[in-house]
Amino acid sequence: MPTFEPLPRVTADLERLNPAQRRRFRRVVLDAFVPDLRTGRFRPGLRIKGVRCAPGVYELTWAPDGRSTWSYGRVVVAGLPHIVWHRIGGHNIPTNP
Repeated sequence: MPTFEPLPRVTADLERLNPAQRRRFRRVVLDAFVPDLRTGRFRPGLRIKGVRCAPGVYELTWAPDGRSTWSYGRVVVAGLPHIVWHRIGGHNIPTNP
């Protein structure tokens, strides 16, 4: 399992999501994102792509209007990727990742 680190604003972002959205985000992370990190290849449905205005930051689609931004952080546990969550929300987050 990769290690995760939320930036401070992610807590506020999560509070703005309703319970169903939070469950869906967590389910997509655990059922799709984490397995794809292990293989090093992301499935097309996650629509992983770089954020133009923020080099090294990526966008993940977890619902029709659900986006999150993240980056690779410094390894915490040898051999496992470390993911830094930047934002979680709707279409507007890539403008301020």
